[in-house]
Amino acid sequence: LKAGGAYLPLDPAYPKERLSYMLKDSGAALLLAQPGCSAPSFSGEMLEVDMASLASEKAENDVFTPADGCSLAYVIYTSGSTGKPKGVAVEHRQAVFFLTGMQRQFPLQEDDIVMVKTSFSFDASVWQLFWWSLSGASAYLLPPGWEKDPALIVKAIHQEKVTTAHFIPAMLNSFLDQAEMKALGDGTSLKRVFAGGEPLAPHVAARFASLLPQVSLIHGYGPTEATVDAAFYVLDPERDRDRLRIPIGKPVPGARLYVLDAHLAVQPCGVAGELYIAGAGVARGYLNRPALTEERFLEDPFYPDERMYKTGDLARWLPDGNIEFLGRTDDQVKIRGYRIEPGEIEAVLRGIEGIREAAVTVRTDSGEPELCAYAEGLRRNEVRTQLERLLPGYMIPAHIIEMERWPVTPSGKLDRNALPAPDGAADEETYTAPRNVTEMKLAQLWEDVLKNGPVGIHDNFFDRGGHSLKATALVSRIAKEFDVQVPLKDVFAHPTVEGLASVIREGTDSPYEAMKPTEQREAYPVSSAQKRIYVLQQLEDGGTGYNMPAVLELEGKLDPERLDRAFKEL
Repeated sequence: LKAGGAYLPLDPAYPKERLSYMLKDSGAALLLAQPGCSAPSFSGEMLEVDMASLASEKAENDVFTPADGCSLAYVIYTSGSTGKPKGVAVEHRQAVFFLTGMQRQFPLQEDDIVMVKTSFSFDASVWQLFWWSLSGASAYLLPPGWEKDPALIVKAIHQEKVTTAHFIPAMLNSFLDQAEMKALGDGTSLKRVFAGGEPLAPHVAARFASLLPQVSLIHGYGPTEATVDAAFYVLDPERDRDRLRIPIGKPVPGARLYVLDAHLAVQPCGVAGELYIAGAGVARGYLNRPALTEERFLEDPFYPDERMYKTGDLARWLPDGNIEFLGRTDDQVKIRGYRIEPGEIEAVLRGIEGIREAAVTVRTDSGEPELCAYAEGLRRNEVRTQLERLLPGYMIPAHIIEMERWPVTPSGKLDRNALPAPDGAADEETYTAPRNVTEMKLAQLWEDVLKNGPVGIHDNFFDRGGHSLKATALVSRIAKEFDVQVPLKDVFAHPTVEGLASVIREGTDSPYEAMKPTEQREAYPVSSAQKRIYVLQQLEDGGTGYNMPAVLELEGKLDPERLDRAFKEL
């Protein structure tokens, strides 16, 4: 940015095919990479950047090249229904408009500390990276990997005196589990928490207010095409107690929100329509996609020479002046904060050699939206392996179902409503039941988190529909059930019940310790119970009898002879 260029964030964890496409599609000329990060099929100039050595060097030529407001600031790629991601181009003036609007609405002070925890390939990172600098506040960069572990997040908030943080709603519940266990509400430094990326459930908001009553919870809404967020709603526990949905709020300063019908006429209060976003935050458009840009970025019928973005979201105005999100007009979904086009996953599936037909749907059988893929021609494990090579982790379906016959409508089209639900049960041939108390309790925790079962000890947590957020929920439940703090990385390293049970047994805080044979010897130290028995035996003049009182309640008609015979046989 100081050099006057624009940046394109590339997550090294993405599959190489996806990174190659983004580099080629964007036309990037220079690639900056940390040591160890490979550049797949990149024909431009690459510069390896060692941040540790740079920090100790003084720049010889620190020249600032100012960019005008219409210059490109960054490009962030989002899911596309055609099977390829599309790049959203945002200019400096749009980013500055949004950041200054946030500062006016939620003014930071010099003593504020913003936690930077969102991947820079996600648009919420924009305000975390730059907002604090407008007011002389500070930023704390959460160490890599800590963003997946709520226990480490709580630790960082406490130690670093963080005042401002962001969570996707799916992660917020896991954070609250840890906040409750660590009593974070007692004198916490937190002032405000932003929740965005997907709708915030009322019960989660109510729990937040109960555990952290002094902290403001702010519900944010906005697509990448509108430069991060276009609306905010500050929650009020009393006012929002009986709401079925948490509103997305009112426009950020300088933005305009319209609820329009199919003819672009304004819908009255309470009537559903499509949501459009206008104002200075509307992005330039899609990179190298003029037709798609023209389709989604329209002329504003109410403000000449300005544009508005067609979101595809259904919404309505509420009497109090807030807007309520109602759903989508197409198949696009938000899962764990990521915007996903099921059509893109379908296109990738159909491109895999050996797959004859494929479909992708979103199901809520487990209580939360999950991707479910249906494929004909390959075994599900092979399909998953191929998808992991082609798609980022958040786009891998939680369930993959092998199909032989497809349900169709009377007109011959695929009947998506009749596609089978994933039962989540393990294959009978591979199911192995738990063998001890630890594995039984752990299997039950898995079933509670995954919302399916039964779970065998060799089942893979992530093959059964688990993901990073469910893993954090599992870690919280393990801590409560076993009194052991299992690091999140151990769930990824030992993703079976058998493997995780061994970690729990070896945990330093665990009451369950593995029993190991001791060395051979002629005599062994006696336990306290054995000492007591020995003392009692000495008091009884060397007798070997020992009284262990017990009561047995027998039901039914008594047969004295059989009872007497049973005692004699003992």
